[in-house]
Amino acid sequence: MPSEQTTRTESSNESDEGATESPLETARRQLHTAATHVDVDVGVIERLKHPTRIVEVSIPLERDDGSVDVFTGYRAQHDDVRGPYKGGLRFHPEVSAEECVGLAMWMTWKCAVMDIPFGGGKGGIVVDPKDLSTDEKEQLTRRFAEEIRDAVGPSQDIPAPDMGTDAQTMAWFMDAYSMQEGETIPGVVTGKPPVIGGSYGREEAPGRSVALIAREAAEHYGKAIDDLSVAIQGYGSVGANAARLLDERGADVVAVSDVIGGIYDSDGLDTHSIPSYREDPEGVKHYDAPQTVGNAELLELDVDVLVPAAVGNVITTENASRIAADIVVEGANGPTTSGADAILEERGVHVIPDILANAGGVTVSYFEWLQDINRRTWSLERVNEELESEMLEAWGAVSAEVEERGVSWRDAAYIVALERIGVAKEARGLWP
Repeated sequence: MPSEQTTRTESSNESDEGATESPLETARRQLHTAATHVDVDVGVIERLKHPTRIVEVSIPLERDDGSVDVFTGYRAQHDDVRGPYKGGLRFHPEVSAEECVGLAMWMTWKCAVMDIPFGGGKGGIVVDPKDLSTDEKEQLTRRFAEEIRDAVGPSQDIPAPDMGTDAQTMAWFMDAYSMQEGETIPGVVTGKPPVIGGSYGREEAPGRSVALIAREAAEHYGKAIDDLSVAIQGYGSVGANAARLLDERGADVVAVSDVIGGIYDSDGLDTHSIPSYREDPEGVKHYDAPQTVGNAELLELDVDVLVPAAVGNVITTENASRIAADIVVEGANGPTTSGADAILEERGVHVIPDILANAGGVTVSYFEWLQDINRRTWSLERVNEELESEMLEAWGAVSAEVEERGVSWRDAAYIVALERIGVAKEARGLWP
């Protein structure tokens, strides 16, 4: 139970092992660890350390005041042995080529864990979207689509929303691409509005998969969902959707938080009455809960399941020894540093990795791609049923490795991914 007022602040992660790792360094380290457990040719491992290509473009933008700025954009394509490159486009001031390569590698692993026929891609523009008007954001998106048009396509590389982008951004991108190709090609991106070829359930999918995997993890360790206490850091799209589904299925979501702060009720919160951060940026703050809780303190609550669903590097060597949850289900990308991961494993805290837990997004993106190719829309009920089926298949594959090899859930997920990629590499061979 939290104190009435939080006094601890989130400490700096600069000294934490792994906190200063770039996504590329982390991805390569995880590849090396998984490689020690599988029989994959060393040549394949060496190839997977590097992207197929990195596209870098300059994007001129005429501002609303008539001035012209030039922005830099990237698209990293890691590996397509199992299918077209797949991954988000982000608008953020810290986007870099190295970051895009690392995140593209993660997408390769995530698609392989889910056994969907995509490889890994990632891209973005070095810009703060808060500094753009709506018209400027549209023009920047359209020009970026033109600059990378030769590198993308429904059978080549399929972008999706990410930080600083959304369904509308994807609609602009798809329209710009289609205008130049001379026909409407909805499958060039996913995460679009359903009215132009998007899929029902796509926005909710990452949170939904987090809830499904949390349920499976709890049952794996003998905990019934109707007797489960859950704390969720991050009440945006992922966290709010996970919270509401867990609540519907009988779990007690006792704490949630957003960037402003959090709330706590030992009897469980009415998650459907709490607006997500997108619905109301101050919704959590204004909700009438018995107690408030800070973001740092929420991570250390004594609950059955902790879901860090906000940002990366929040569980570090500084606080890993105080994590009281039995199970951590990663809703955000990279919320646990490598140093913290080792501490949690030693303490017997079970960490279900992001490449499995939040893979609902790319899975429903795959469903959207199929719908676009076939020009046939699925109902929300079908999307949710298919997503649950795919998540359970992936859970079964990863849990089998945990049981057979006695490894952590993270290592097991990477083993599953690497084995599948290795088999595909061996089948296709090296050209020429």
